[in-house]
Amino acid sequence: MPNLKEIRNRIASVGSTMQITSAMKMVSAAKLKRAQDAITQMRPYSVKLQEILGNLSSSLDMSENVFSEQRSENKTLIIGITSNRGLCGGFNNNVIKKVNQHIGQNPDVKVLCLGKKIKDIIKKTPNYFINENLQPLEDIFSNLSFENVGLIATEIMNCFTQKEFSKVIIIYNRFVNAATQTVEEEQFLPIVANTPVSTNTGDYIFEPNKEEIVGDLIPKSLKIQLFKSILDSHAAEHGARMTAMHKATDNANELQKGLKLSYNKARQAAITNEILEIVGGAEALNS
Repeated sequence: MPNLKEIRNRIASVGSTMQITSAMKMVSAAKLKRAQDAITQMRPYSVKLQEILGNLSSSLDMSENVFSEQRSENKTLIIGITSNRGLCGGFNNNVIKKVNQHIGQNPDVKVLCLGKKIKDIIKKTPNYFINENLQPLEDIFSNLSFENVGLIATEIMNCFTQKEFSKVIIIYNRFVNAATQTVEEEQFLPIVANTPVSTNTGDYIFEPNKEEIVGDLIPKSLKIQLFKSILDSHAAEHGARMTAMHKATDNANELQKGLKLSYNKARQAAITNEILEIVGGAEALNS
């Protein structure tokens, strides 16, 4: 059994750890509210934009659009979105595991890393996508804004139009609630033709024509899709970290209680032994 000093040191160490995890939980809880508001406000806009694009493109031949071109080459770019920091449970590992599954199926897959955690893993492999224009923007969470995300989306669209890739996929954590995040896989490019959401067949006059409207909507829709994915991941990160730190605080509290119980038992045993030694010494003197 460890001595009393060792147990006291462990109790103090666990107490310090519990203070850190409790503080991190409160920080993530405060940031979660802002991140959750951002994604809940973005989703209706993104859905409506997709609906408008679907209704317009349903009456057009999208096969001639460069962003809808289906190619036979098996050159895929994966946009992996993780966080810059850890201590958030399996949040980052779930995305990295999904990306590795694609790499296992196609070793020639390239990965664009948005977030330091996935970059630390992928940059050591030949699958790391190197682009001089994108590398300064990979640390997107240090300055998260629609303008910076738009620059990333524009560069990816340029790579696609130059036929560097035949398919672009986004893998990220979708925010459900503070305790739940689901790994999502969305096709970014080429655009898949969707059936129109609205069945209204009214006669509309478009100014400018449908082709120009769709041509303007597609780049904006792609930027919004990527921005929504990053906001989803940002909110999911704080939810995962808050949940993980809450569990860590509870575990530290239980461990501290067990250590205090062991300390009291060891202290009581030491006191009992001292009393027995005093009584034994007194009896020896009397005899």
